[in-house]
Amino acid sequence: MENILEVKNLNIDLITEKGNKKLIDNVSFNVGKKQSYGIVGESGCGKSITALAVMQLLSFPLKTSGGEINFHSEKESVNILSLKKNEIRKIRGKEISMIFQEPMTALDPIFTIERQIIEALKFHTDLNKKDMSDMALQMLKKVGIPRAEEILKEYPHQLSGGMLQRIMIAIALICKPKLLIADEPTTALDVTIQAQILDLMNELKTSFDTSIIMITHDLGVIAETCEKVAVFYAGQIVEETDVVTLFHNTAHPYTSGLLKAVTSLGDKSKNLFTIPGMVPAGGHMPKGCRFEERCNKKMKICKDKSPELIEIADGHKCRCWLYAESGDN
Repeated sequence: MENILEVKNLNIDLITEKGNKKLIDNVSFNVGKKQSYGIVGESGCGKSITALAVMQLLSFPLKTSGGEINFHSEKESVNILSLKKNEIRKIRGKEISMIFQEPMTALDPIFTIERQIIEALKFHTDLNKKDMSDMALQMLKKVGIPRAEEILKEYPHQLSGGMLQRIMIAIALICKPKLLIADEPTTALDVTIQAQILDLMNELKTSFDTSIIMITHDLGVIAETCEKVAVFYAGQIVEETDVVTLFHNTAHPYTSGLLKAVTSLGDKSKNLFTIPGMVPAGGHMPKGCRFEERCNKKMKICKDKSPELIEIADGHKCRCWLYAESGDN
């Protein structure tokens, strides 16, 4: 499959008075054209700041300290990290768009919905005001907004969370981007609205031939929307494979723990399963495997030496000493 995005050895640091602390450590992954790629993991594992790096939206005290983020558009291929501010603005919102976690805070309360939707069109197109309004209206109808003509004139505080999330999707898709990053797009929504939003995103992916990076801590969302998935832990990818293999042939003990926690929700005869301990704080990583203190399969080597991310089967990578001998270093 041809790739639209290639992240190579990405490093992100936290700048402090006592020196820089590495939060993202040599992360690499590829997103294919028209592919849905999932990034899953606990809060604090580095999912969102990786997405912000792709959008060149990291702000002090965070900064990228190494690696490449290569974006392949129809016209050219560029390393996003090498672009100047005026150059990345031509890509951001047009070629690559992002749906942020909280629509209530992402939308400006003093501007109408219409003005916020057409903002990207003003920057990236030469359309007149009427054409932009018509496109905004069509996009609201596309994302399933009722009484769309009236909604255009309303303000964010007048709408529900589900409606605002649909409007965020409309804003992200108004310029028909080739890559859409969805950062926890269903976190604040009830179960019924979540299902509607996921169905909508799957439908729009087909309509616009858009690749999607789905960032979430919910494995149910991954199962519903993604073809390939990377499991993040403490700033590293610990497992990467297709979504079917992830659920049926799990390799890393951390991924197994996440799955066990989800499946225990529906079993009333057993206690809710939790992974003991907590994710290490950024910049205070252990010498060996970062999951060692929480792992029920740890060995002596795990404490002293960090494992590499290796291919343990065709298209299946894992960062664990359990598979070191079977993998290809």
